[in-house]
Amino acid sequence: MAKNIAIIFAGGTGQRFGSEIPKQFVKVYDKEIIVHTLKVFQNHPEIDEIYIGCLEEWIPYLCNLLQIHHIDKVPQHGIVSGGNTGQDTIYKILKQAEISNDPDSIVLIHDGVRPIVTPREISENIQTVKEKGNAVTCIPFAETPVFSKDGEYINATLDRKQMFRGVAPQSFRLGHIVEAHEKIRAIDPNYAGTYKGGTIVDSASLVKAAFDESCAIVKGNPNNMKVTNTQDFFALLGILQSSDVANYFMGQNTEFALNSAMQYARDNGDEDKKKVVR
Repeated sequence: MAKNIAIIFAGGTGQRFGSEIPKQFVKVYDKEIIVHTLKVFQNHPEIDEIYIGCLEEWIPYLCNLLQIHHIDKVPQHGIVSGGNTGQDTIYKILKQAEISNDPDSIVLIHDGVRPIVTPREISENIQTVKEKGNAVTCIPFAETPVFSKDGEYINATLDRKQMFRGVAPQSFRLGHIVEAHEKIRAIDPNYAGTYKGGTIVDSASLVKAAFDESCAIVKGNPNNMKVTNTQDFFALLGILQSSDVANYFMGQNTEFALNSAMQYARDNGDEDKKKVVR
């Protein structure tokens, strides 16, 4: 029986983030970033299962988090150790999901450090795959995009109405995206080549490289950000705080606890003094 499956990859070490621990396990609002992400999919009524890619040494810690936060849509053997690259990790997760799922199942591939995805985006990804085959969440450009060959001079000013930022989820039929991976891996196991659609930077460009297929756009919300560096972290903290403040004044139940929000301390770049303070 076909299912709707979330594929969450969180195998990065977070070197650009500057933390002693991988960024997906840094706490925001007394919960790890990965937990905020997983909760959205756990609570979505259309998601049947969740598979996760994780750094091997952090798998026991992640298993404990799933129990603490009652995330029970992850099946047995649903946590997979990360691969050599992001695409390699996604492939390993997909192959694990393939063992016990119909190839016609819909998979929503999502970053573990992109926690502000909305239920609406998830639902629209599922519906778009059903109607059009493939789906990618995209955010329209708010500024004027420009093109530069050398990074010093502008060669062209582009029409922002035609420009989008590709984010996540990116969604496909399970059998189709596995086939795309295997077609490329047979000739390019490191996903490093250049194809008609350019280089492979995500699942959408992988499908383009393998089958010359375009993906339908699902309009994303502007807050659907990926936490890559400390600036992103503070932006995420602000979004979560403002959401809680709004809920508080509307009289809704909330984890209104600004004082317990995580503070990220750095002292003159000294690696021994970087720390997470609760």
